[in-house]
Amino acid sequence: MVLRWYTVVIDCHDVRKQAAWWAEAFGWKTIIATDEECVNVPGWVEPETVHELPWERIGPGMVFVPVPEGKTVKNRLHLDFAPHTSQDRDAEIARLEALGAQRVDVGQPEGPGWTVLADPEGNEFCVLSSRDF
Repeated sequence: MVLRWYTVVIDCHDVRKQAAWWAEAFGWKTIIATDEECVNVPGWVEPETVHELPWERIGPGMVFVPVPEGKTVKNRLHLDFAPHTSQDRDAEIARLEALGAQRVDVGQPEGPGWTVLADPEGNEFCVLSSRDF
């Protein structure tokens, strides 16, 4: 038996706003949008496409759910994203910052091969160096 990584759940105050931000940031689309839950999937996903893929090869989605408490400490789990080697990493970071991401210091060393950013509600994620795999 193989389990599939189904979703990443992100706690937030404004689920619609957070889902829209992440969809814009990564070219994904929101397929469920209520005040209690929003679900994002990659932009290429279509029902007929997904059904053609083996269950374990379908990538995870992102689910946004409301929580009453605010974020107070560094995330214990964060997402890493990487541009392709054909993309301009600095331009991609600038685009994310223009959308509302902010650079954050979580104690990372000087000059790492990644940049730590936070989404509009403070959830950290990293943009790694460019890669082709």
